[in-house]
Amino acid sequence: MSDDLVFDSPFILGMMRLHERPEFDDVEKFADWLEARVDQGLHWFDHADSYGNHLGEQRFGEALARRPSLKSRVRVVTKGNIILPHRDTSPFGVKHYDTSERHLTQVIDGSLSRLGVDRLDHFLLHRPDPLMDTEATARALDDAIAAGKVGAVGVSNFLPEQWRRLQAAMHNRLGVHQLELSLAHPDALFDGFYDAILADGLAPMAWSPLGGGSVFEDVLGTALSRLAEQLNSTTAGLALAWLRRLPGKPVPVTGTLNERRIDNLLLSGNLELDRPTWFALLEEARSHRVP
Repeated sequence: MSDDLVFDSPFILGMMRLHERPEFDDVEKFADWLEARVDQGLHWFDHADSYGNHLGEQRFGEALARRPSLKSRVRVVTKGNIILPHRDTSPFGVKHYDTSERHLTQVIDGSLSRLGVDRLDHFLLHRPDPLMDTEATARALDDAIAAGKVGAVGVSNFLPEQWRRLQAAMHNRLGVHQLELSLAHPDALFDGFYDAILADGLAPMAWSPLGGGSVFEDVLGTALSRLAEQLNSTTAGLALAWLRRLPGKPVPVTGTLNERRIDNLLLSGNLELDRPTWFALLEEARSHRVP
């Protein structure tokens, strides 16, 4: 990937809950929030066309239109191919996946329009589609890159043979894999999944890096609190540092839009864990010692 497509911030701000924040109905207020984050060096934002029934991308685009100077400073990841039930025009009203050439072209064009950007830095297939015609899907993705609509393409939640089948049909390299990974969900580190991502040259992004808050509960939460105090960190910052210690340095996609929490995460952005600390946290998370 070119340098401008490399994730160069300690974490990416996930926009999944943006539409749920009533205070950000005020475009000016959200534009202020957005500019403050970019000024902090947090210029990567993770979207999906399904978030908030397109409202997340739309709200983001409205803020950029209000602050045109931010347009060249932000970097955008978005995902597509999920059809939510209310958008299914069939009699079934069923949630499903669509990786057809026509649909992906519409998704990419729609996201560009709503976000108000000239290019999607990364476009990811959100979920693997059992009905995927790899030749058609690959053609849509390659054409989007050739047209300058997308900087790089990747996948989310794909198994190795699923992304390899797609890659075999493509001219461009897949650049990113977004997977669920955290202290609360470390299985990918032990079943070969994470190793396959690195072996195939995909940059890992970790969604739900705090396990939806479950890392703060029970024995693991107690251990994080104790260590965070010793390391002059926060529990959330320590959990993200645990992720960044991995080979490939997976970039966490955080879900919080709370300024104070974001500031606290930034304070721990350079925290580095030694091996004993990393394994001690793993032991607490799995409730047993390594073999």
